[in-house]
Parts: sequence; structure tokens; C-alpha cells
Amino acid sequence: MSALVAEADRAAANGNLTRAIELLEQAGTTDPGQPQLWLKLAALRRAAGQPAKALDAVNRALELAELDFIALTMKASLIEKLSPDHAGQAWANALAQRPAGDIPPQLGEALARGEAIRDRWIAERAARLERVTGPIVKDADPDEAARIARFQSNVLRKTRIFHSEPTHFAYPGLVEREFHSRGEHPWLRALEAATESIAAELAAVMSAERAELVPYIQYEQHQAMAQWRELNQSRDWTAIHLFQSGKRIEANARHCPQTMALLETLPQPDIPGAGPNAMFSLLAPNTTIPPHVGVNNTRLVCHLPLVVPEGCWFRVGAETRYWERGKAFLFDDTIEHEAANPSDQLRVVFIFDVWNPALSEVEREAVRQVIGTEGGAEGL
Repeated sequence: MSALVAEADRAAANGNLTRAIELLEQAGTTDPGQPQLWLKLAALRRAAGQPAKALDAVNRALELAELDFIALTMKASLIEKLSPDHAGQAWANALAQRPAGDIPPQLGEALARGEAIRDRWIAERAARLERVTGPIVKDADPDEAARIARFQSNVLRKTRIFHSEPTHFAYPGLVEREFHSRGEHPWLRALEAATESIAAELAAVMSAERAELVPYIQYEQHQAMAQWRELNQSRDWTAIHLFQSGKRIEANARHCPQTMALLETLPQPDIPGAGPNAMFSLLAPNTTIPPHVGVNNTRLVCHLPLVVPEGCWFRVGAETRYWERGKAFLFDDTIEHEAANPSDQLRVVFIFDVWNPALSEVEREAVRQVIGTEGGAEGL
């Protein structure tokens, strides 16, 4: 087969495309399992003005290497000529496999054209979806409208799908939701109303001589901590704990009586060795918290922003929000999330956990016993 390909290369170099194509077709009959051979044949057929036959050869290559970027790109460019109405989908498929790093200059112009075709195709689809869902969204509540919008975004591949991936305790059957609905947690209004008093107690505990300010991430160097290595023991991300793994941190809590009283009214997990947890989280200027997932999906995590310089953001799954002072939200920390303080000032958020509301009391008791028996936070 290699002799036939070498002879085909010589024929092509001499400008005899017909002979080169014949030799490669013969080689394909002899040894059809070589995707590069079919790509070479496709390129020669295209050069010879045979786009339909070139597409046949590309499809043979893709039967052997279905995600090959060059093959998909060639297919998209051929479909652009043969069936323009389908070019958007073809370019979307090709560009989805674009490798990281620099692209050969000879591909640059074609890819730029392909991106424009793909983007027009997506915009046309988005407009169609908006037309059919518009009348429906008018009757939707805010949570329903947000989910419909995300559904459309997923269909258009503008967002990817994220799943709950707890590192240790995965309770089955719970709804995977990045940010949870405010309507299911009416106590959020009382929490937000207490923003000023909580902020005042934050100032008190930060100025107290015996308050405990510790790194948020504290692992021994021998422990597995790939997602935390850069921030382990770092003073760039610190915490003033009020509750830590179910233990009241008296050195801090005694300065925050109103905050502690408010926590008593909230559905915090009372799990031996694991909960409740509540803290002031301090993120230093120009610091990024890398993508990571939490330990346990039977809880949700609440953020109440207290000190928020402009530009500080928080992403859970495919949704990114900017913290706003006094505006709380709940999220599932077992779905990939990350955060950043790109400013030159300190960012402070009050963070605590609550039970996942989908759990019955019987299930909560089972969680208490299982996680407690496993040693809670110490067993991780």
C-alpha cells in the first residue's frame, strides 16, 4: 500500500491528479483501514473538482476516526459547497473538536469563515426557539423562566451540562441544580435583612485580639488535594469560623451573638463531626479559587456577601454571578464551582450550610448516622 501512496504522491506532484486519484483508490481497496489515505484521496478529489466524491472519501476517514479535526473541517468545507443549508451544523461539529494551541496558518482563513457560518446558524436557531417559547415564558415564574432559558442554551450548546460530583458522600435521587430557588427557602429574607448586624459583628470579630483567622484550606502535604494544592495553607483565602464541622469556635462566636442567634433559626445540618458549618470567608485581592467540588450533596451552601469590591464573581456549573452585598443565594457545592476577586480590595462573604430540602427527616437521620459513623470531617 505504501508503494501505491508514494507513486500517487509523485503523480500529484507532477500535476497528474487523475493518475494520483486512481492510485489512491487502488490503495484504499487494498488497505481500507487508513484514515490518512482517505483524507489524502479527499483532498485530491476536491482539487480535481469532484466535491461529492471528496465528501465520500472524508466520510470513509471519519468512519475510522470520527472526531478527527482535520477530517471534520474538510467535511464542513465540502458541505458548505454542496449543501449550504447544512453547513452550520457541519462547522459546529468541526469546531467542537478544535485542538488547543496554535492552528496551522493555512487553516486560519477557513476556520474564521466556519466560525461565522456556525454563529449565524446558532443565531437563527436561537431566534426560532425564542419564537416558540416566548408565549410560554410569559406564563412562567422566574425559576421556570430561568430553566427554560437554560434548556434552550443547552440545546444550542452554548452551555455544557454539569453534574453533582461529591467527593465523599453522594446521596442518590437528589435534583441536580446549580443555584437553588429562593422560593423554597423563605428564611433568606430574614438573613438578608440582618446584613448590617452581621457585617457589624464581622468588624467586631476581625478587630478582636483573640479571634482566630485561619487558612480556608488546611491539608497535610501527604494528603490527596489536587484541586487545592495552590491554595493549601494559603493566607490568600482565609476564614473566621463560627461553627466548624459541628464545633462552635468560641473565640470567634462570642463576638457574634446576633449572627449565632440567627443561625439557630436556620435548617443547618447537625451531623456529628461534620456540621453545622458557618464562617466569614475572606478572599485576598487578585486571588482566584480554582474549579472544585464539595464533599457532600445532602447539604446546600449559602452565601451572604458582606464586603464585595466591584468585579468579584462566582461560578457554579454554567452560571456565573457577581456577588452583591446583602443579596444571598444557595447553591450545590458538589457541582463544579470557582470564584475570583480581581480587585485590589478584600472580599468577605458569610458562608454556612443548610440541609438539602429534598431530604425527609428519616433521610436526614440516616445521613447523620452514616457520616457520623464514617468520622465526619475527620474521616475525609
